[in-house]
Amino acid sequence: MDFTEYIDLAAERLGGRVFAANDEFFAPKENLLKASAPVWIADKYTDVGKWMDGWETRRRRTPGYDWCIVKLGLPGVIHGVVVDTAYFKGNYPEHCELEACAVDGDPGVAQLEDHAAKWHVMLPKSPLAGDTRNLLTIAPSSRVTHLRFKIYPDGGVARLRVHGEVIPDWPALMRTGGEIDLAAVEHGGWVIVSSDMFFGSRNNLILPGRSTGMHDSWETRRRRGPGHDWCIVRLGAAGNVSRVEIDTSHFKGNFPESCSLEVCAAPRDLIDPGALGDLPWKEILTRTKLQADSRHVYEKELLDSGEITHARFHIYPDGGVARLRIFGTAAKRVS
Repeated sequence: MDFTEYIDLAAERLGGRVFAANDEFFAPKENLLKASAPVWIADKYTDVGKWMDGWETRRRRTPGYDWCIVKLGLPGVIHGVVVDTAYFKGNYPEHCELEACAVDGDPGVAQLEDHAAKWHVMLPKSPLAGDTRNLLTIAPSSRVTHLRFKIYPDGGVARLRVHGEVIPDWPALMRTGGEIDLAAVEHGGWVIVSSDMFFGSRNNLILPGRSTGMHDSWETRRRRGPGHDWCIVRLGAAGNVSRVEIDTSHFKGNFPESCSLEVCAAPRDLIDPGALGDLPWKEILTRTKLQADSRHVYEKELLDSGEITHARFHIYPDGGVARLRIFGTAAKRVS
């Protein structure tokens, strides 16, 4: 699977931030994690030079490298990074390197520089191309919370995307007890595959909070033939479903006519779309009419699910859904 199919663990929307850098003379470090694609404005300048939509350091005149520290929005296992040097042509770094560590809480730079932080090289020094989305695969290892991004020797990077699987603090979650959203991205949920996502990413379905608009939702193109659209969610942990919420907020002339929900129990590492389709799915919410721009809550309507790991959400025939919440109790054993 292309590693960019995984969640961007450093996304600002999930709480990611660049909180330290040794230099940001030409363009601020915060630009690295901006959700929007980089832009070029030909005639825009600042009092120090050309305005650039990224993080850019001054020209280095001594040996060494420049660096910044990123706190991931959600801790997890990293599968790959995108180092986007869009519009940096004569001023991009020749190489980059990535170190990682796992530290609880919200440490400052001094704490992260302490030997107890146990930084390790996740991506060895690797060549970069200018004005390019450099896709760099990383062999998955341990759960990490912070990254140190090094650029050699200096220059500018437009965006940094850190794709991986969320690994929440399950012992802490289990201590709180009670019902949680098993599908939520912050609890390790992931929308593995969908039939279509022409207008909006499938993983928007499980983002935190209410949707801010149609752009912040899952929306498929208009279907011109038979059939319907669907997606498959891997829950953050196995559990028993007690309540489902389907939110069509912002969708008024383009919401699905109806929906249904199936579930199953499967190995957590099963992510092949073909194999997922062959699982013994069980319907727990029969095809049900939806309303425009509304939050729908289903509890009594749900059939018993038993302990499940995956959910297949169907919309008929197409359209947009803002959020999908699958509430329940997590199994006592969490992988």
